[in-house]
Amino acid sequence: MELFHETELGKIYLGDALDLLDELEDQSVNLIMTSPPFGLVRKKDYGNADADQYLDWFRPFAREFIRILKGNGSLVIDIGGAWIPGQPTRSLYHYELLIMLCREFDFHLAQEFFWWNPSKLPTPAEWVNIRRIRVKDAINCVWWLSPTPWPKASNRRVLVPYSDSMKGLLKNGYRAKLRPSGHDISEKFNIDNGASIPPNLIAIPNTESNSSYLQLCKEHGLKPHPARYPAELPEYFIRILTDKRDLVLDPLAGSCVTGEVAERLQRKWICCDLVKEYLQGSLFRFATKGKNNKKKTPSYGLSHPAALWNSAEHEEALADDGGKKRPSAVANHTSCV
Repeated sequence: MELFHETELGKIYLGDALDLLDELEDQSVNLIMTSPPFGLVRKKDYGNADADQYLDWFRPFAREFIRILKGNGSLVIDIGGAWIPGQPTRSLYHYELLIMLCREFDFHLAQEFFWWNPSKLPTPAEWVNIRRIRVKDAINCVWWLSPTPWPKASNRRVLVPYSDSMKGLLKNGYRAKLRPSGHDISEKFNIDNGASIPPNLIAIPNTESNSSYLQLCKEHGLKPHPARYPAELPEYFIRILTDKRDLVLDPLAGSCVTGEVAERLQRKWICCDLVKEYLQGSLFRFATKGKNNKKKTPSYGLSHPAALWNSAEHEEALADDGGKKRPSAVANHTSCV
């Protein structure tokens, strides 16, 4: 392991993450926040295991994770899905990973989250744009696990603004009653707490075309990491699961987004990656600290699925072969984002 860079609160290491993990003490880490290489069917520049070999690749990490996490600590894994080669069906590797972590390594699933990327392009194009037999895949799974059923956490750290409908209820009042679902809505529902508890669907676009990181990588002739997650994703979990001066670890850090966020939130942190060029680019995240333009924080809404439904008499006939035969013409296949 080579100490590549150090700040007041954190350290970046160049080398094999398993070597770094072996050096860490038992129960010394409060949060492991990482986005490991996904089990994809196509090889990527940053390296990834085949989906059918993914569990074997991940097991050494799992052994170290359960050892180094504090009893009330958390492991958060951002992981995308994959398609079976040559057919419009999904791999189960990321669900198998979750089950393995719980059954073989005694992790507890605190909660599953789903990161919705509103800016995601329609993929896979063959099934979505050409044959039109699937909808676009715009969700990553985020597994929140812990060695205990009781990891430290507070959703008060990640509250969101009230919806317009909730504001209307608070303004006009709400009569306490038993809903048809069986839920008993009490008078406490009328209390204005200033903000709302968020759901486990996180809407964050993964766009940063004008970021200082990308601009500086280009200026210095460095290739940026191709699979960065937006800073708001690790920030969400660092806020909800750690206190100041707690230790946050990203052993598969890429360009060290996790470290950048932890530094800003005054957490101690450790990042590690095998590729020197990615770590060279990561230094721009700390050199430009506080110099980036302040981002707007837009909210995103989902259209009701029935918004454009037509009557049944206008429906196209479904292909009996399920789209197996590729259409000869693609003129009318739009790329709706």
